[in-house]
Amino acid sequence: MESSSSGTTSSTIQTSSGSEENLMEQRKRKRMLSNRESARRSRMKKQKLLDDLTAQVNHLKKENSEIVTSVSITTQHYLTVEAENSVLRAQLDELSHRLESLNDIIGFLDNTNGICSNPLSGPEPDDFLVNQMNMNMFYMNQPLMASSDALLY
Repeated sequence: MESSSSGTTSSTIQTSSGSEENLMEQRKRKRMLSNRESARRSRMKKQKLLDDLTAQVNHLKKENSEIVTSVSITTQHYLTVEAENSVLRAQLDELSHRLESLNDIIGFLDNTNGICSNPLSGPEPDDFLVNQMNMNMFYMNQPLMASSDALLY
């Protein structure tokens, strides 16, 4: 009987050892499946992040292109306006000089007050100031010509 009781103990140990191995194998398999699922979720999360970043890059590239186009148009408009302003400044300067000359002539005529009683009756051919006035009148009737290209240098 003693020998049968020791045989039962050893088979119980083997059975408990086998069930422990089986339990450890199940835990190992469960952990392996859990790790696979975790790795799959991690890859999916990484791919989603990559897709989001790619979409953001494309959006920013498009936005940047629109801004560059806008800046280019604005710069061209600025250069056009600047050239027009330069022409207008040149015309203003020319007209200011003309006005100053005409005011000088009027002042001179007012001061001479009797030397030439009627300046429209015909100037003396030797009268330098009257000839100068006629030249100013000639230039005053000429159109102003200014080119924006000449003012860019």
